[in-house]
Amino acid sequence: MKTIISPSILSADFANLERDIKLVEQNGADWIHIDVMDGHFVPNITIGIPVTAALKRIAAIPLDVHLMIDNPEKYAKDFINAGADILTFHYEAMDNDEKVLELIKFIKTAGVKAGLSIKPKTPAEKIIPFLNEVDLLLVMTVEPGFGGQKFMQDCAQKIKVIRKNAPVTLIVQVDGGINAETGRICRDFGANSLVAGNYIYKSADITSAIASLRK
Repeated sequence: MKTIISPSILSADFANLERDIKLVEQNGADWIHIDVMDGHFVPNITIGIPVTAALKRIAAIPLDVHLMIDNPEKYAKDFINAGADILTFHYEAMDNDEKVLELIKFIKTAGVKAGLSIKPKTPAEKIIPFLNEVDLLLVMTVEPGFGGQKFMQDCAQKIKVIRKNAPVTLIVQVDGGINAETGRICRDFGANSLVAGNYIYKSADITSAIASLRK
């Protein structure tokens, strides 16, 4: 399976989102990563349901929506209706494991890929019970909330634990400080999807930047 590259529009020009989405589509991106932040679960506010719906109308590739919000179960249906193709929520945002399973089931029943994400301080062992239920597991290698942070290699070590306990079909995605070097580290550990913002959007050669994440 080739590495799925999902450029984060957190690093795009918000005044020219259509242009910047088309730019990465034309240069080899597989998905568009949408970071949804509420100012509570993480200390930043980004975009929400109306913008996601607008992006769905212009995107030719799947929308990879990452909910970094409190109470994701309250908003999952709205993001699905807005056009999310992959909907990822945080393990830490849920009250208990039963609620995690309920939300996974809800998302999948709606015909959308269900993803679960963990913050840097959450041990990989916490989410092993869900690896046979989700389509995607997202490992954060920075503290979620802002782009441009430095990659935490100790967090990437969790990929090995996840891959060891997961079905071969699981998409293991990594987000945070991803570039050609850190992307290679993550791939070597078993990741098969990489999220990158600044590395792609600030590059002078976006085609080469995206291609380098697969080498």
